[in-house]
Parts: sequence; C-alpha cells; structure tokens
Amino acid sequence: QVQLVESGGGLVQPGGSLRLSCAASGSIFGIYAMGWYRQAPGKQRELVAAISTGGSTNDADSVKGRFTISRDNAKNTVYLQMDSLKPEDTAVYYCNAQIRKSAWGYEYDYWGQGTQVTVSS
Repeated sequence: QVQLVESGGGLVQPGGSLRLSCAASGSIFGIYAMGWYRQAPGKQRELVAAISTGGSTNDADSVKGRFTISRDNAKNTVYLQMDSLKPEDTAVYYCNAQIRKSAWGYEYDYWGQGTQVTVSS
C-alpha cells in the first residue's frame, strides 16, 4: 500500500505565498519523478511543476519565476513553494509520484487526494 498525503493548502490573498507538501509512505522501493498538478473548476488537470530524482525541474510557463518545486529524497517528500499568487492559481492541487514497490516491479503513478488553494481578496 502506497499513500501520498498532501498538506499546506488554504486561502491566501493575491500576492501572498503558500507552501504545499506531499509525503509518500508505505511499501516503497524507489520514487522517481514527482510533480504537482492542478485542476480548476471546469478545466482539465494540468501540470504545474515536476522534478526528477536528480533534481531537474520542469515548470509550466504560467508559474515560471513564481513557483518552486523541490524534494527531500530522505523524507520521500516533494514541496511546492508558491509565491506571488494570483486569483488564476485557484485550483485543487494534486501531488503525483512515480513509485516502484519492489526491485523487480514496475513504476506506477500514484496520486494524492488533492488540496484546495484559493487566491482571493
């Protein structure tokens, strides 16, 4: 059993900051790429940022220069520091991780339950 548990969402004013965390637990042999996605009402889920095991990152154009993804491999945790938040950042944010449960197994995608981020004055 593998779980991804997110925390850190909430209500913030435009221009404010939030930090999301996502911790993976359970039967884990290895964690590979990790990332954050978001889904606003009436829209498709989109990639916000992703990070490889080695720390290479890929950010959506809409968040470049404002959001920073990082990870702590020892804690099986990925973070998303969100600064200069805008109302259009309002969405449910989901954590994603590619996880292998055993040395002879395959990597599978796992998802967190989602955390609401609302940017409003």
